[in-house]
Amino acid sequence: MTTMAYGSWPSPIDAALAAAHDGHPEWVDFVGDEVWWTEPRPAEGGRRTLVRRRGRETGHAASPPQGDGGPAAESTEESLLPAPWNVRSRVIEYGGRPWAAVMPADGPLVVFVNFADQRLYRYEPGSEPRPLTPLSSVGGGLRWAEPRIDLERGEVWCVLEEFTGEGPGDLRRVAAAVPLDGSAAEDRGAVRELTAQRHRFVTGPRLSPDGRRAAWLAWDHPRMPWDGTELIVADVTADGTLRGARTVAGGPAESVAQADWAADGSLLYASDRSGWWNLYRDGTPLCPREEEFGGPLWKLGHRWFAPLDSGLIAVVHGRGAKALGVLDPRTGEIADAAGPWSEFEATLAVYGDRVVTVGAGPRSGYEIVELTVRTGRARAVAARHTDPVDPAYYPEPQVRTFTGPGGRDVHAHVYPPHHPGVEAPAGRPAPYVVWAHGGPTGRASLVLDLEIAYFTSRGIGVAEVNYGGSTGYGREYRDRLREQWGVVDVEDCAAVALALAQEGTADRDRLAIRGGSAGGWTSAASLASTDVYVCGTILYPILDLTGWGTGETHDFESRYLEGLVGPFAEVPERYADRSPTEHADKVSAPFLLLQGLDDVICPPVQCERFLARIAGRGVPHAYLTFEGEGHGFRRAETMVRALEAELSLYAQTFGMDVPGIRTLELNG
Repeated sequence: MTTMAYGSWPSPIDAALAAAHDGHPEWVDFVGDEVWWTEPRPAEGGRRTLVRRRGRETGHAASPPQGDGGPAAESTEESLLPAPWNVRSRVIEYGGRPWAAVMPADGPLVVFVNFADQRLYRYEPGSEPRPLTPLSSVGGGLRWAEPRIDLERGEVWCVLEEFTGEGPGDLRRVAAAVPLDGSAAEDRGAVRELTAQRHRFVTGPRLSPDGRRAAWLAWDHPRMPWDGTELIVADVTADGTLRGARTVAGGPAESVAQADWAADGSLLYASDRSGWWNLYRDGTPLCPREEEFGGPLWKLGHRWFAPLDSGLIAVVHGRGAKALGVLDPRTGEIADAAGPWSEFEATLAVYGDRVVTVGAGPRSGYEIVELTVRTGRARAVAARHTDPVDPAYYPEPQVRTFTGPGGRDVHAHVYPPHHPGVEAPAGRPAPYVVWAHGGPTGRASLVLDLEIAYFTSRGIGVAEVNYGGSTGYGREYRDRLREQWGVVDVEDCAAVALALAQEGTADRDRLAIRGGSAGGWTSAASLASTDVYVCGTILYPILDLTGWGTGETHDFESRYLEGLVGPFAEVPERYADRSPTEHADKVSAPFLLLQGLDDVICPPVQCERFLARIAGRGVPHAYLTFEGEGHGFRRAETMVRALEAELSLYAQTFGMDVPGIRTLELNG
């Protein structure tokens, strides 16, 4: 072992390597017996492509084979759509499931949303994609999500988001049917609406096995979907419209996260009426536990459970971390899949006795995982993780629970500095960066993240804090943030940072905070209201609650602050009291501000207003903006620049010698 100062450790994990492995597979499904999914391409302008796996193979087993026979045929993975096609929806800005496909005898038929123009396209491999929907010059135009192909009717059923004016809230959302023959490509009137508009937000309708009923979720301002949704059932008429819509579950204080039909025609759904998102069949709990079988509906089409024809139900469930299992609704017992995966995404599909999803663990990135119910065998079958460097450089995380103000629990993942050939000088604790996740109704997952490894392999520790308000720990924990945003999140992050310093793990004089979106808010609010941190990194943040809550963001989150802060008309002073922009005079620590110029969720004006208040005060800072980037960075060159700038900030404020990176120029 070589002894070297923290921050100066040589690492094979550079910013380009971390950027190349950013993002993960999403929207997995079966097409026939093939597994398909979307996958990021950071080096291709950050687009997402649609990937198909031909053939089958045994994959990397997580447990010994149990009667599967000999090895299956070799499989291959192929991207169906070349650049610049980008399979991604902008419905509610965070998007939703952007593709569907069927496998008739003459080959696959694909329908997908193209990000650039948000039109639905029809595609058969070997031909060029053809538009199915028209363009609109009004506001954000026409957008689509959750397509489902109905060959019998010759239609695609989906969610339509239609702008009716130029403002971010001038829009409507309904379930709609788009002709597969292309007759609506230039004619909005050829798009058939399945229901009258009754709610501000809707998910795509799911048909019962006999095709006679449809179920979907709906909610209205000021609720977010994790606050309260309605589960609606309607009859499907002979002419293919939805009639007699009635609410069968949910309400203002009950969040139904997902609904689906079992093979016997019963209705399954995940509701948090007990304080946890548990599974119900026609109102009867199937497996009452203090753990989650659902989650926050940030994207339309998320799935945490999927019924099998046998009557069993594939589930993603857990308290904090998520497991993949199969629930027997007759007994309430769950058989979990064994393997190295500690987290599973809210994307799930079934075919026969096969279940596919996306899983990851502390030592592996996200990959397509298949579980064979008959054998109980789980294995990675596609988009498989491969180690780009020696895994000895990966961090070794600790799952910990700290004590926050009032004795409350605060959950966190702690990643100490780690290098296989270097150790720090004895007697001095490590510099640490506290990571605040976005949302804020979200959660930091315990998975391999090369951005974290980028820092830990150089001698900088990371602590991801699942502060009060995070998901995965029940509704009571989630509701800690109600009207307390900017208080509880800031306190919980500080509690973790100071506890690490008090126990001698972290250097009290070298603590930083970073976060993006809502995490950027927490980072900025922490710099403005505490003296815990010597610097901070703030990515595409919310900084001015009054502006953001009164027209500067998109429709989906335009009333979010009523739950997080309180109704503006009743507590306007609270919006000012908590905004970092209003307290810029209290910020003295150096900071790095990173912003995409195409961001409509947290627009650049938020940063500009904050910087105007900082100007002339002598606070060292840098403001980097990126053309073509929206909310969250997707292009490799952007991520490289952002990571290297962040590391340079820590090098300068922590007093570290970090070789091989360009020095970030700090103004002020």
